[in-house]
Amino acid sequence: MPTIEVKKDLLFKALGRKYSFEEFDELGFEFGLEAEEPEEEEILQNPDLANVWKIEIPANRYDLLCIEGISRALLVFLEQKQCPRYTTVKPQKLQQMKILPATKQVRPHGVAAVLRNIKFTPDSYRSFIDLQDKLHHNLCRRRTLVAIGTHDLDTIQGPFIYDAKPPKDIKFKPLSQAKEFTAPEMMEMYSLDSHLKPYLPIIRDKPVYPVIYDRNNVVLSMPPIINGDHSKITLDTRNVFIESTATDLNKAKIVLDTLVTMFSEYCDQPFTVEPVEVTHSDGSVHLYPELPYRYEEVDVEDVNKKVGISISAENMSNLLTKMLEHVIHPCDVIEDVAIAYGYNKIVKKIPATSTIADQFPVNKLTDLLRQEVACAGFTEVLTFALCSRDDVATKMRKNIKDSNAVHIANPKTLEFQIGRTTLLPGVLKTIKQGYYIKSCKDATYFEGRCAEIIFNNSVIGKIGVLHPEVLKEFELTNPCSCMEFSIEPFL
Repeated sequence: MPTIEVKKDLLFKALGRKYSFEEFDELGFEFGLEAEEPEEEEILQNPDLANVWKIEIPANRYDLLCIEGISRALLVFLEQKQCPRYTTVKPQKLQQMKILPATKQVRPHGVAAVLRNIKFTPDSYRSFIDLQDKLHHNLCRRRTLVAIGTHDLDTIQGPFIYDAKPPKDIKFKPLSQAKEFTAPEMMEMYSLDSHLKPYLPIIRDKPVYPVIYDRNNVVLSMPPIINGDHSKITLDTRNVFIESTATDLNKAKIVLDTLVTMFSEYCDQPFTVEPVEVTHSDGSVHLYPELPYRYEEVDVEDVNKKVGISISAENMSNLLTKMLEHVIHPCDVIEDVAIAYGYNKIVKKIPATSTIADQFPVNKLTDLLRQEVACAGFTEVLTFALCSRDDVATKMRKNIKDSNAVHIANPKTLEFQIGRTTLLPGVLKTIKQGYYIKSCKDATYFEGRCAEIIFNNSVIGKIGVLHPEVLKEFELTNPCSCMEFSIEPFL
């Protein structure tokens, strides 16, 4: 689950009162959050942490990734604030963004919106930037699914074009740089940048790179790598153009909705957003953000049964006004009722049914076999469920195409690329790691059939096939292998 750090003074200001850690932890538990104070040792090393709480949020609540979302949700939960109604307000002339067909080769989707007459403070500005970074790391899957760009609308002119061009044809001044670079030059420069380096492989090997520019050919961004310096936002920015390019259109819409709903509260008309007309590469035209509302019907009796309470439809409706809209399924409504009612208020009951627990037959048989095999002198090994492709194919003299293994899309290491289809590679690798021998020359042993036994980087013995002449001297007629080592190092 994602964890965010919030400054206590900003949180208290947003909530309208101060909280002790115990009070906030109790409130967080009722709502479904977990708070954590920094350790004393951490504060000694970094005194600024004394003003910070860490809050663990549900993985599906992207609106809680910023202090605006947390404070708004808690105030609504405490019934100190009504749930805002987000609306789109069309201007006389809509901003437009056109997506060209070339983008299909790299990042085919795009959405956009405008926040008009927004007023940033240093704290809200930092929160705005920080939310984008958190979305990039969570929902956007490190920009592989979605990349966000925010721009000062007063420095650029629509309509905007989202295109994909050969790298050598892209040239602009990237954010915080003093001069213009071509796309290949930027890729080389940012290969040394610890923050941007992880994102370069997303488009590095593509024949074309995505680029967004305005009617005057001013480059806004080269997603998912870097924005242009020309349209960078500052504390003085009053109109923000937000664009999200993506390989997943649904994720792009969620990201855009999250950004505009969280920060439209700082606009002159709070919780209003100016839509942008987006023409997709197939010619279809849509207005974004959609900010959709819909009706969801649930059965009151079913909710009461699942939560373990007994309240009327009217009371249930009143409880739901304490929760923000993040409903995907009727189960979300049931969860919201339980949270709003209060988990601690739900009476604990012993189930009306009486059952006898029993093992799954396969587990029972496994335990019986495990015991018998161990008694026979065998050693059980616990190996990884993931392995490399070579482990189940090349090393086993098989073709990987003939395997029905599940492949990991983006493996972090070559050792864990697929789900194992057989236990044998893991067992063989365990045997390999269980000992270490080093070949050596010893006249007593057959040449090439002798090794030293190593323990803690010291030779403790030898193993090998005895030389035929040694066997002859001792009047032995059969081949003989032997091993000798000292047990003293194990004491």
